[in-house]
Amino acid sequence: MDLLALADFNLVARHGGVGRAARESGRPKATLSRRVADLESGLNLRLFERGARALKLTEEGRALYERTSALLLEIDETAAAITSGGATPRGSLRVSAPLLFSQAAMGKLAARFALQYPEIRLEVTTEDRAVDMVEEGYDLVIRVNPDADARLVGRIIVRDRLVVVASPQLKPPAGQATVPAVMRGGSFGAATSSWEYTGASGKQKRITVRPALSLASLFMVRDAVRAGVGVARVPISLVTKDLAAGRLVCWGDVEGPEIALWALYPSRRLLSARVSTFLEFLKASFPTGSPDELAGFID
Repeated sequence: MDLLALADFNLVARHGGVGRAARESGRPKATLSRRVADLESGLNLRLFERGARALKLTEEGRALYERTSALLLEIDETAAAITSGGATPRGSLRVSAPLLFSQAAMGKLAARFALQYPEIRLEVTTEDRAVDMVEEGYDLVIRVNPDADARLVGRIIVRDRLVVVASPQLKPPAGQATVPAVMRGGSFGAATSSWEYTGASGKQKRITVRPALSLASLFMVRDAVRAGVGVARVPISLVTKDLAAGRLVCWGDVEGPEIALWALYPSRRLLSARVSTFLEFLKASFPTGSPDELAGFID
């Protein structure tokens, strides 16, 4: 297989078309088109479906791209490491992180990383959806309790848990009284619902809550609870400082699985120097992975 043709095929696949690949790389469109056609001819396979406006990978083309893109990247990085003496990691690093972690810590983490490793061009995007690392060109993703994926491996960087919190003025209800609640989500849903939690005494408790506010961000939820609107279920790391300062009180722990924040990367034996460096940086930033360490980043 012609490695130059394979590299040009990956370039076109990554950018979604010959024209865009040519503009981003400075390569002639005609050369890229010819190289892709030569690769298709040599493999006797159609790698792209050619429409009037765009190219779309065929099933065979997608399989080839997924299998070879990481290998070509490793070849490039090996060559760069050899020529530079392997001392300093360099190049671009694309990371996807969830909204709450990005708002809480990613700005400070990214700034520290950029100062420590100026030769790495770090790009962080924020979204809660499950991105396709290969298809969308990410080197590493950070996700909360991700589904199992045979293509990815990773490590837990932070563990957290949910608690029920309220302002000091709002007391736990007696009997069947309904409590106003601040919800995270796009709609109010049911008129009332039940929350269960474990109080400080270790006793299971149940309260009936009535949605008073529905907000998109957990930081907004926290601020509304501070103002006395109602109770909320939030990660303990988000309110650790408020609890210590007496701005909020904790009614108890919410039962359920732990909140685990994972750093995920493609399942391959050789990691790029950039990804390895970022993983070690995260490990150093959260040495025990406790909620208190994450709380330290939150203003």
